[in-house]
Amino acid sequence: MNDKHNIIPCLWFDTEAEEAAKFYTSLFPNSNVGKILRYGKEGIEIHQKPESSVLTVEFTLDGIPFVALNGTPAFPHNEAISIFVYCESDERINFLYEKLSEGGSINMPLDKYDWSPKYAWVKDKFGVSWQLDIEKINSPQKIVPSLLFVNEKFNLVKEAATHFTSIFPNSRVIMEYPYDKSMNLPEGTLLFAQFSLNGYLMNAMSGGTIKHNFDFNESISFIIDCDTQEEIDYYWQKLTEGGEEVECGWLKDKFGISWQVVPSILNELLLDPQKSGKAMSAVFTMKKFDIETLIKASR
Repeated sequence: MNDKHNIIPCLWFDTEAEEAAKFYTSLFPNSNVGKILRYGKEGIEIHQKPESSVLTVEFTLDGIPFVALNGTPAFPHNEAISIFVYCESDERINFLYEKLSEGGSINMPLDKYDWSPKYAWVKDKFGVSWQLDIEKINSPQKIVPSLLFVNEKFNLVKEAATHFTSIFPNSRVIMEYPYDKSMNLPEGTLLFAQFSLNGYLMNAMSGGTIKHNFDFNESISFIIDCDTQEEIDYYWQKLTEGGEEVECGWLKDKFGISWQVVPSILNELLLDPQKSGKAMSAVFTMKKFDIETLIKASR
């Protein structure tokens, strides 16, 4: 199994992918906009996007890779998956709080809370949720996706952390914070967990017994970049257990979280003007990607 760092968050937009990527990269050091893929005429009856309009934008924030994707307005962003930033200074958290809340909304204002001397939760002008914490983290990865398990899933934080760390190589649970016993929940029910998936940090939180009007959707998914068919088959089989297969390399796991299991060669094919149209046509016929079929179809 490939042991490279291979998980990339993908942010879903209607038409704002490039604008969002440029905005986010303006806020963080060591950040840049990378390759941009554009829609062709292939599959227009499915995606209904103008030819040559932006499909995906690769970008990095403080060295961490992201992808922004233009799809449809079908999956609005919500708080189920947010981006947690360990700001580590007053100057940094104040700056990000001001910039990210501008044109957006404030879920929790910048203030002192039980769990942090300075923390905020905001939604930016594109609807993406950000948690900002002044605390330091003992990792070069200061930007960490955060999963919020709500309603009937509120007690699944430990199960999720255990499940994901069993699938990815070189993975472990780093931190577990249980509910207080006064909550009268089953012993070991977690309020928070942090885990590493092949070196990539993720947080998981419980939304508690309060009713929430959102859940996981496709607005933020996680791309798994695979070099071989063996890797694709492995992650597809493990992550669809109890979940469901979707089109074009997408799947939902048993918690409802969306993943894209993608061959690394796909980007190369889609960036080649001689092969991109044929490759994209093949993509629209697949659920799980087959590398050999993609390569043959692109010739």
